[in-house]
Amino acid sequence: MMNFKDNYWYFKSALTPRFCDEVIKYANQQKELMGKTGADNKNSKKRNSNVVWLSDNWIYKEVHPYVHIANKRAGWNFEWDRSEQCQFTKYKVGQYYDWHRDCRGKPYDKEGPYKGKIRKLSMTCQLTDGSEYEGGELEFDFRNYEPHMRDESKHKKQCNEILPKGSIVVFPSYLWHRVKPITKGIRYSLVLWHVGHPFK
Repeated sequence: MMNFKDNYWYFKSALTPRFCDEVIKYANQQKELMGKTGADNKNSKKRNSNVVWLSDNWIYKEVHPYVHIANKRAGWNFEWDRSEQCQFTKYKVGQYYDWHRDCRGKPYDKEGPYKGKIRKLSMTCQLTDGSEYEGGELEFDFRNYEPHMRDESKHKKQCNEILPKGSIVVFPSYLWHRVKPITKGIRYSLVLWHVGHPFK
């Protein structure tokens, strides 16, 4: 894992409530699937959430500028040239996504626009305000400390900066993260991955 001063970059209340509500309304009219995980795309005990796949230009147009800004301001400067489908995620009571990384161990090998590329930057947009649900905290584990130095207060961080509706967080796709179980209400989010050729 590479070491950077900023492990993630956030924008509080970046998206308008109207945009967030439009995404929620639109996504809830589409076909909903159970979230899957892993290269084999199978369900596992690691994850329990509902998703809708979106690839509408009006959504990309709204969120892409923040990814470019974060990539530059955080000093990552990762080269990426394409975004995957947007994942609208619904976490209801008892649902969660345990510790995981968004990048795979090797580049995509399936024919198509992603072949030979890897996920480099991940983005999560908060579509519901943190006051609308309980639990569902987004947490990061930086895991770049030597074993004898591991201290949860240093390597694990709750991303409370994105609790306000419309907030965005961008982070390297190799970063470990999780969404804790929801205990009340529903948490809606929009997740997007940005891909490019492997690091050199």
